[in-house]
Amino acid sequence: MTAAPIISRLDSSADHDAAIDQLSDVLIDCVDGGASVSFMWPLPRDHARAFWRGVLQSAAAGERIVLVSRDADGLIDGTVQVVLAQPDNQPHRGDIAKMLVHRRSRKRGLGAALMTAAEEAAALAGKDLLVLDTVTGGDAERLYGRLGWQRVGEIPGYALWPRGGRCGTTLYFKTVGEGAID
Repeated sequence: MTAAPIISRLDSSADHDAAIDQLSDVLIDCVDGGASVSFMWPLPRDHARAFWRGVLQSAAAGERIVLVSRDADGLIDGTVQVVLAQPDNQPHRGDIAKMLVHRRSRKRGLGAALMTAAEEAAALAGKDLLVLDTVTGGDAERLYGRLGWQRVGEIPGYALWPRGGRCGTTLYFKTVGEGAID
């Protein structure tokens, strides 16, 4: 039996160079594996590192929460973000972004653990309405449905697959914490 994944918040005391390298490994692996996660194949390491530097700067500014999971060797094998910075009229909303799991660590409940941790972190941060988007028809859609996310609809041809060709995007929402939709 596999132990439950350990999820932690990547904070300002972390060794960001090591974290950036490991997060870049996860992102590059996902793009190499065909995930439509905003990047095209091949994803150069310096491009991935620049992305994660910006994400960690945003987290340090309090604009987002970055959660990571680590494998038995202490290497980051999954991540998810809660984007806290929203327009003035949406202080109650958070966006779930870049839920990524390295292919070596899939099919072990890591995606569900990351999403549950993200929902809890969002609620603690005062966000009671969460939204996300994902490629239509992918494994993540089944995961989000199992976790109680509500499908809103699909936008055909919204993004590109990493190796080219358009793919649809499905939008989801979920209420967490004490919030209610009026």
